[in-house]
Amino acid sequence: MNDRITPDKITFLKPDEIFVFGSNRCGFHGGGAARIAMEDFGAKWGEGLGPTGKCYAIDTMSGGIENIRPQVNSFLDYAKKHSELKFFVTRIGCGIAGYTDKEIAPLFAEAQNINNIYLPKSFWNIIH
Repeated sequence: MNDRITPDKITFLKPDEIFVFGSNRCGFHGGGAARIAMEDFGAKWGEGLGPTGKCYAIDTMSGGIENIRPQVNSFLDYAKKHSELKFFVTRIGCGIAGYTDKEIAPLFAEAQNINNIYLPKSFWNIIH
């Protein structure tokens, strides 16, 4: 089993760790992982895309999978450029947005080759 598994519950981040969560484009972090990101890890209200606080936001609420794919690709590129950081990807899109792990996990297939990206166990089970 892959050892790059995002913990089920993240309550603390080390200085080099980043919380990756599903958001909405407007950055209204009212529930789910987005609320945790804002309350615990410095995500800023009104910032729904990219780096914010000790987080990285991916919009999962503005359309279908094809709208999420380019944002995941942008995140993957960002993670490659910031190899000094560890990115803990939550089950983005699989809560309030209503997608399943089987729909979202394949978007992260390239993460298998990016050593600083950690994924939920359910995602690894699908892509590995």
